[in-house]
Amino acid sequence: MIKSVADLCRGENFFLLAGPCVIEGEDMALRIAERVVKITDRLKIPYVFKGSYRKANRSRLDSFTGIGDEKALKVLAKVRDTFGVPVVTDIHAAEEAEMAAGYVDVLQIPAFLCRQTDLLVAAAKTGKIVNIKKGQFLSPEAMKFAADKVVEAGNDQVMLTERGVTFGYQDLIVDYRGIPVMQSFGHPVILDVTHSLQRPNQTSGVTGGMPQMIETIAKAGVAVGVDGLFMETHEDPSVAKSDGANMLKLDLLEGLLEKLVRIRQSL
Repeated sequence: MIKSVADLCRGENFFLLAGPCVIEGEDMALRIAERVVKITDRLKIPYVFKGSYRKANRSRLDSFTGIGDEKALKVLAKVRDTFGVPVVTDIHAAEEAEMAAGYVDVLQIPAFLCRQTDLLVAAAKTGKIVNIKKGQFLSPEAMKFAADKVVEAGNDQVMLTERGVTFGYQDLIVDYRGIPVMQSFGHPVILDVTHSLQRPNQTSGVTGGMPQMIETIAKAGVAVGVDGLFMETHEDPSVAKSDGANMLKLDLLEGLLEKLVRIRQSL
């Protein structure tokens, strides 16, 4: 079982955080995990199953937020126990850190909350790996201070994630210069491929996306030398309860990862 960021970075490959945007149910989570575990085992890609136990940042009040906190966290723990892979989930407030840490291996700080000191310190004090997503409004250089908060709270198990920069009102762009900048802080850097392709603030109140660009963004990230990749994937994104517009269809994952591994091997 992966217990530290060093474990994730030990091999020659990039590592992968992948799974559904939100836990929609136990059967669905186990099916996705089983598929991804088989693929990553074959390609020798260190794997962390991703699933949000609750979605706190929704555009509309009637958007799906989850199946219940404890129920979803128990699903994540079952994935870990069934397949022997670590799991990651988001937390949104300091009081959630200890609760979620009882079920998962990596606590993820959402991009909009990456400057929240109480949240970062609470995550640090659990002793879990802390993955901090870079705010769409921050420079790569500013993420050093977010990482420092976790380290100064006594936890050096930190990862940073690039997930695009706000460009106008309804678009994001990825500045690949930020990857080596954030790597210079001494922490692994992940590229969140699918969230970088979101089209936020649509008039419908439902975030859009450009999933046809997933391969392009991922290839560029691997070519730049990113340590890890983050992708949300679903058996049928068209019926996903959250972020379906920018998720990767599960059937496409294996072929994409094969291409990305070849790029990594060529560096």
